[in-house]
Amino acid sequence: MNTFHLDFGFQVPGSIPMQNSHRVTWTGTAVMGILNATPDSFSDAGRHFQLEAAVEQARRMVMAGVKVLDVGGESTRPGAEPVDVQEELRRVLPLIEALQDFPVLISIDTMKPEVAKAALQAGAHIVNDVTGLQNPRMIRVCAERGVPAIIMHMQGKPRTMQHHPSYQNVVQEVRDFLFQQAEKALQQGVLSVMLDPGIGFGKTLQHNLTLIRSLSGLAPHPVLLGASRKKLIDVLAGVPDAKDRDPGSIALHLYGAEQGAAMVRVHDAESHLQALKVWNALKE
Repeated sequence: MNTFHLDFGFQVPGSIPMQNSHRVTWTGTAVMGILNATPDSFSDAGRHFQLEAAVEQARRMVMAGVKVLDVGGESTRPGAEPVDVQEELRRVLPLIEALQDFPVLISIDTMKPEVAKAALQAGAHIVNDVTGLQNPRMIRVCAERGVPAIIMHMQGKPRTMQHHPSYQNVVQEVRDFLFQQAEKALQQGVLSVMLDPGIGFGKTLQHNLTLIRSLSGLAPHPVLLGASRKKLIDVLAGVPDAKDRDPGSIALHLYGAEQGAAMVRVHDAESHLQALKVWNALKE
């Protein structure tokens, strides 16, 4: 199994001190658990919108063994309406603050530098940007705070991204964008990055499948795969209700693990961790 790492400018849960940073290292495919602080999430319809429920969900995922909790306050499902900065902060900051004693990394899933900065000040450790650090201010926030960045590819914007996605060569175009943004971030002081091909973000079914089959082409950077409960599972297996797509999600993510994914971003963390343990045992 491959070994991966992320570097931080300060001590974080599970890190060891290096010469100029603090490093979190893991072997094989780790799990990032999704914590949606939104009333219109495409998969759980705001089930964790209330703080107490979100904290309890986080506790279960940490006990199961997730490496990262990904907190988001703005839905990025196809057709989603944007949320202003103050509303997004109102949703995410209390949750991040409530997770401070949890022995786990916390990422803030946002496209707004103002939200990222406030979330990091409140205790988050990673920035997960669906717009791929295209805003220079987001790069500065990550560099100044000494945190890793997750760089995702998205064609268009959430509200319109699935209207007519088109590529000449989807693997090459996504790879070129991610590598370009990674190089820019690292040159400007971001300590480490993780790359996300953006499954379902401005892609057709064939685009998504082609990218999942080609994840190894994103090395040497760690790769995050987020296919949990995505629409392509409905198209492939006829599962219209997103909450019923966890078996398909596990299948996609195990295939991604075979391709060398460093981490998978999931809703049902417990089932994914169980599946990965069994899959790893079979490979050994």
